[in-house]
Order: sequence, then structure tokens, then C-alpha cells
Amino acid sequence: MSMTRQAEPAVTTPPAPGPKETDGRTRQRSVALRLLARPEVGVFLGAVAVFVFFLIAAPSVREGGSMATVLYQSSTIGIMALPVALLMIGGEFDLSAGVAVVTSALTASMLSYQLTMNVWMGVIVALVVSLAVGAFNGWVLVKTGLPSFLVTLGTFLILQGVNLAVTKLVTGNVATDDISDMDGFDQAKALFASSFDVGGVQVKITVVWWLAFAALATWVLLRTKYGNWIFAVGGSKESARAVGVPVTFTKITLFMLVGFGAWFVGMHQLFSFNTVQSGEGVGQELIYIAAAVIGGCLLTGGYGSAVGPVFGAFMFGMVNQGIVYAGWNPDWFKAFLGVMLLGAVLINLYVRRAATRR
Repeated sequence: MSMTRQAEPAVTTPPAPGPKETDGRTRQRSVALRLLARPEVGVFLGAVAVFVFFLIAAPSVREGGSMATVLYQSSTIGIMALPVALLMIGGEFDLSAGVAVVTSALTASMLSYQLTMNVWMGVIVALVVSLAVGAFNGWVLVKTGLPSFLVTLGTFLILQGVNLAVTKLVTGNVATDDISDMDGFDQAKALFASSFDVGGVQVKITVVWWLAFAALATWVLLRTKYGNWIFAVGGSKESARAVGVPVTFTKITLFMLVGFGAWFVGMHQLFSFNTVQSGEGVGQELIYIAAAVIGGCLLTGGYGSAVGPVFGAFMFGMVNQGIVYAGWNPDWFKAFLGVMLLGAVLINLYVRRAATRR
């Protein structure tokens, strides 16, 4: 008789619990790396370093009036650096931003004076002209596919020539006439170029506008659909278009925002000095772009913030006035800016690589 032996099921012992394995996708980054991944952190640390340096090198900076001047200088750069930064996040940049400021001021001044109109009419027409210049840049860009460098370089040359030629034709001079005695001037000055007292220190209204615009731009970038569109078109416009982002609308409106910034700064210059020099503005576009780059925005687009350019503009204002208060040769200003720009680019590159390293 044969007997059949039934096999018993094997008993397996579960492995002892050990450390949980993670790959690069699930590994948690340290708090320091997460902070450094923010585009504004590096420039904030740089701004603190520059501020402390000039507090030591130029003791007069510690006075309230000196800091008010630093903030004023920063605000005139920062108001324009904000829309320029948004445009750079969207993957483009504007070389005509500097002369567009002067174009806006010239338009308002000459229209008001030559036609003896209320200055508010000139202000409104100047706004329309500035928005039209921005829309033109954006429209040519999206319709031709040309790089924004070429499109806005052409606009820069056109505006520079028009500013000089039209001003000489209309006024017979390179500057506009004084409009300080015209109707509406005092009200416009109160909005664009007034000052208010804080603890015995006169602070320019542009500082308030600068911070308000920065808060608004931050909200738009982080809390609105339009902010998502800006990052999307800056990262890859083809991919953005594939998921339904209105690329054409976003690009054109970003250029129009730069036009709005140029109008606002132009009105400030006009109502601060009552007249405008038609040859000014050349080179300012590089200052605005540099403030945005120092603030963490990339020329390649898709990365940046609105807070970073605030600190970038503050660094510009701090260096500009700090050199004067320290009694140094002001010719060193551009050298300082070059060092800051190159240093910011290298630091941002290192920080991004470290923050994304797995």
C-alpha cells in the first residue's frame, strides 16, 4: 500500500522592519533648502548685507532723512522693476522701458501746454500712448515670433528718435515747457509726486505706491489664474497653449503692464520737476532688468517673484546713495552694480541647483 504525503504550506517569516527607503522623488528636503529655493531669499540676504555695510561705511545713512532718500531712489526704480520682472517671468524682456518713461512724460507735458488743456487730459492721453506702445510690442512679438530683444530694441530706437525730434519740433528746444501753473497741476502732483511727514522726515509718495504695487503683483502671481498663466507661458508657451492658457493675451498684457509702469514713473518725473528732458531714459532699461535679475528672475522665464525685485531695487538705491554718503567717487556706482548683478546671477544659479538636487 502506498501512502501519499500531502505537502504542507511553507511558513514565511516577514522581514524585520528597517528604515524606510525613499527615492529622490519622495525624500523630504530640509527647511533650509526649501527656503533657498524661494527666488527672493538670496536677494534679501544680499540687501541686508549691503545695508549693514553702508551703515558702517557711511554713518550718515543712519539718519532718517538719508533713509528716506534711499527709499525714494529705490522706489523710482522699483515701480518699473515690478512689471519688468513679471514680463521676465513670462519669458520676455523690454529694452524700450527706459525711453518709454520719457515718452509718457513728454506726451503729457506737450499736449497739456501746447493745447492749453487741463493737465489731467495730458495724463490720460499719456496713459493711452504708453499702453499702446506696450500692446504694439506684444502684438509684434506674438505675430512674428521674433525675439523680444529685437522687437523692443527697435521700439527703443524709434522712441528715442521720436522723443528728441518731436520735442524740438514742438517746443524748439530739447526740453518741454514748465507746466506748474496750469490747471490740475496741484492735484496731479499730489497723486504722483507729493511727500508726507513721518516723524519729522519727509517721505515721497512713490514709496507707498511702490510697496502697494509690490503687494498687488505678489497677490496676482500667487493667488490668481493670470499669475499661473504668467509662469506657464514663461516655462513653455507651447505646453501652456496645449493646456488652454491664452498665450497671446498673456504676452500682450504683460507688455502693457510695462507700459503702465512707464506711464506712472513718467508722471512722477513730470510733476516732480515740472519739465522733461527729451534725451533722458537711455540706459534705465538695463537698471530695471538688472533689479529684476538681482531679485531672482531668470532671463529664460518661468521663475521669479514680485518680492525679489523689491529688494533688488532697494540694493540699487542703497548703493547709489550710500556711495554719496560715504564720500566716495560716484563713478564706482556702475562697478558696484556690475558686481551685484554678477554675484546675484551666480548665487541664484547655485541656490537653484542645490535646492533641486536629489
